[in-house]
Amino acid sequence: MSSASTKRMVKSQSHRLKRMRGESPLPPDAGVHDPQNVQKKNAVVECGWGRLIFGRTFETAEGLAETLRAEKVDRRDIAFYVQEPQVVLAQAPQELFLDPSHTYRLDLATYRPSNRRHKHFFIRRLTTQADAEAVNVIYAMHNMVHVPPEFFWSQRDDRALTTLVAEDSETGEILGTVMGVDHRRSFGDLEAGSSLWCLAVSPQAPYSGIGEALVRRLAEVFMTRGAAYMDLSVLHTNEKAMALYEKLGFRRVPVFAVKRRNTINETLYTEPASDDDLNPYARIIVDEARRRGVQVDVTDAEGGFFRLTYGGRSVDCRESLSDFTSAVAMSICDDKRVTRRLVEAAGVNVPALCPADTPEARAEFLGECGSVVVKPARGEQGRGIAVGVTNQADMERAVENARQVSPDVVVEECFEGEDLRIIVIDYRVVAAALRRPARVVGDGKSTVTQLIEARSKRRAAATQGESTIPMDGETERCVAAAGYVMDDVLAEGVEIAVRKTANLHTGGTIHDVTGETHPALVEAAVAAARAINIPVTGIDLMVKSPRQASYVFIEANERPGLANHEPQPTAERFIDLLFPLTIPKIVRQMKQKASP
Repeated sequence: MSSASTKRMVKSQSHRLKRMRGESPLPPDAGVHDPQNVQKKNAVVECGWGRLIFGRTFETAEGLAETLRAEKVDRRDIAFYVQEPQVVLAQAPQELFLDPSHTYRLDLATYRPSNRRHKHFFIRRLTTQADAEAVNVIYAMHNMVHVPPEFFWSQRDDRALTTLVAEDSETGEILGTVMGVDHRRSFGDLEAGSSLWCLAVSPQAPYSGIGEALVRRLAEVFMTRGAAYMDLSVLHTNEKAMALYEKLGFRRVPVFAVKRRNTINETLYTEPASDDDLNPYARIIVDEARRRGVQVDVTDAEGGFFRLTYGGRSVDCRESLSDFTSAVAMSICDDKRVTRRLVEAAGVNVPALCPADTPEARAEFLGECGSVVVKPARGEQGRGIAVGVTNQADMERAVENARQVSPDVVVEECFEGEDLRIIVIDYRVVAAALRRPARVVGDGKSTVTQLIEARSKRRAAATQGESTIPMDGETERCVAAAGYVMDDVLAEGVEIAVRKTANLHTGGTIHDVTGETHPALVEAAVAAARAINIPVTGIDLMVKSPRQASYVFIEANERPGLANHEPQPTAERFIDLLFPLTIPKIVRQMKQKASP
């Protein structure tokens, strides 16, 4: 820390001690907001996702309640530092509720910054429109309120509101974000406080410690400004977050927040739904159906089965698989050999196929191709698939492994590139995402096994248990291909792939590229869906780049995970297909005009 920063800290502590003894009513730099050193009354700060309402600046409970009741549609206002929440709630008991969150406070006079430097990412202020869009993608992954990118842009130089991002040092990808509010600069706060909001880390981030680094950097920003403390609010059930804050020196304080009842906050003030154990792929559809007024009857939560009813029509679903998908289409998708024959006949590019299921034919095919993919003819979620096999011994082992999933095995030429999943609903592309295989990054201390276990644990937590890295022979083969064994300690900064397949269920990550997918890839996906005659599908292509036309078809999935493609409107388009009358009339009319 610089000598100037140290002096400001000493000065801040001196003023704080004087205030405690009653010698000085004002903190250092008091009056930054107001030259008259007067705290603003009825203080409200616009944060993009909603308003932060400072309850202690309101003279009456009635005024505070009325301010909360003026909340805008699709926003989430928070009345913080409410001194008598019971009185405020009494003003509008049917509209307001007490937020079931704890408040934690970090004393910035005693906080000590960390000396740790992160090699793989760095923290900086949000500075571009692209940053704002990336932050909204992370918000969507956590079901947080979308902030208009122009709001971020308009506030980029406002020292009252600070938004930080964590950027991947190698790829430039935004991995996490946090927002901070400087209370003095916002409304002349005489307590010289600050607060932290919207801490979010991408579930796909490959590195640990991003959330902690964001919290620390924001604390250091406010500390250098002479703030006395930094507060935050955390849901009482979020034990992992609370453990992090307590590790950093935060302590619980008796501060309360009041919010308005709305659809965004609904889970905080209503009884938990009986179908809370639905997986994310069923949940995203059920939530969208209920939002449209469609009746939902969960028939088997564990399996993801439910029935949707609207206007006299009922549709049975299992996640994104519905009555609209025929048994014939399902059987086509189930057998990868039939799928490739049909799509090839429709003009879709497919990889070369080994002509016979014998060791001799496979050996000759491998000699011609140099690298092959071995997969069961029937199967899903990446089970039994080996990618990039280059020698006969590994190929025969991969064949035997694939036979554990299906007696029939497919051996194809390996197309070097990236795995692109395209979601097609009603024969229109709704979303496209690159799926990248699981990777681990060395820290100089942990073995490959330990790194995989830690990475798998983070992926499971981020996907409600849907994504984990299997500790099996295929993982060992991939590690060996990188020149290591499972007990090796990976040097700091060394990154290796531990799977070749990019399936989410085997630890893969998903990166949205909907807006940059080449038209030829879009056409291929739609052509494949039409060849199978399937209204909802995930088409997998291997591509050189989503921006290039080169590709080969891999497979079609009859039950794609729509939740993997937020913030793209996959669930919305799914319900549009099932119940078109739930689409607002003006939107239906616009669609009809746009149709050829």
